[in-house]
Amino acid sequence: MTSSLFKSLCFAPEMEQAYAVTPRGQDELGGASTALTATEIELLVRLDGALTLAAIKSGMPALSQDEFARAFRTLLNRRLVVAAQSDPFEEQLQSHLSAFSESLGGEEADAGLLSLRRKGYFVGIARERARAAARSPGRPLVAVVIEDEPVLAKFVQSYLAFEGIQTRLAANRAEVSAQLSKAQVPDVVLLDVMLPDADGFDILRRIRKHRALREVPVVMLTGMATRGDVIRGMQGGADGYVTKPFEAEALMRAVRTVLGLASPPAQGADPWKNADSKAPRAERQPA
Repeated sequence: MTSSLFKSLCFAPEMEQAYAVTPRGQDELGGASTALTATEIELLVRLDGALTLAAIKSGMPALSQDEFARAFRTLLNRRLVVAAQSDPFEEQLQSHLSAFSESLGGEEADAGLLSLRRKGYFVGIARERARAAARSPGRPLVAVVIEDEPVLAKFVQSYLAFEGIQTRLAANRAEVSAQLSKAQVPDVVLLDVMLPDADGFDILRRIRKHRALREVPVVMLTGMATRGDVIRGMQGGADGYVTKPFEAEALMRAVRTVLGLASPPAQGADPWKNADSKAPRAERQPA
C-alpha cells in the first residue's frame, strides 16, 4: 500500500472505528500455527473492540504508516477482525480511562496500556522461522526446556520424547547458562517467563543477541497472560507464545510449527489435556 493510499485510510472514518477479533481470529490466535507476520500478530493481539485504529497506531510508534495499513488490511481481508458494535457506555468509560492514562505521562501514556494489562488473555500461536537452523542428517532434534516447576518440566520432556526430541532441562539462571552454552546448539527453546532468579524476557533478549543462538526458535511457555506480555514476547523475537494452562498437543503443534515439521494426522482429542498446568492426567487412551 502506498503512502497516498494510507493517507486515504488514515482520514477515513474507519481509523476512528474500533475493531474486534472475530471467531476466526480467535482460532488463529489459539491454533498454534500461523502464517501471519509478527506485525500482523501484534496488531491482532492489540485489537480489543474498544480502542480505535488511530489509538492503536499511536501505541505502535515504531511501525510505519504503510506497514500498519498493510497489516490491518490483511487481517480485515482474511476476516480475522470486524468493526466492533458501538457501545455508548463503553466509549464513555474508555474516554475516562484514556484521559487518566495520558495524565500519567511517559510509558504509562501508551494508548493501548489499559487494554494490554487486561488479565485472562490466553493464546497459543507460533510461526515458522524464516531461516531454519542447519541440521546434520540423522541428528536428533534437541530442545532446551526452561521451566522451574519440576512436574510440568518433566511432563513437557515426556511429550517431546514422544516426538523423538531430546530434552535438556533448566530451572534457574545457572542451569540456563549451562544448557545454552553446550556445544550442541538446541533446535528449539521452550521458555518460561517467571523463574526464581531470572526473567524470561531478559533470557529471550540475550538469546537473540547471541551469535550462536540468535536463529534458534523460541516458544514462550508461561502464565504471563496479558496482551502486553504477549506483545512483549513477540516483539522480543519469540516465534511462539503459549499461555498456561495449556494442552500438550497445542504446545506440540507450536513446536512443530517453529521447527517446520509436518503435523501427524489428527487422532481425536488429546488425552493428556493439562487442565491445571501442573501435571498430566494419569491415564492415556489406547493408540
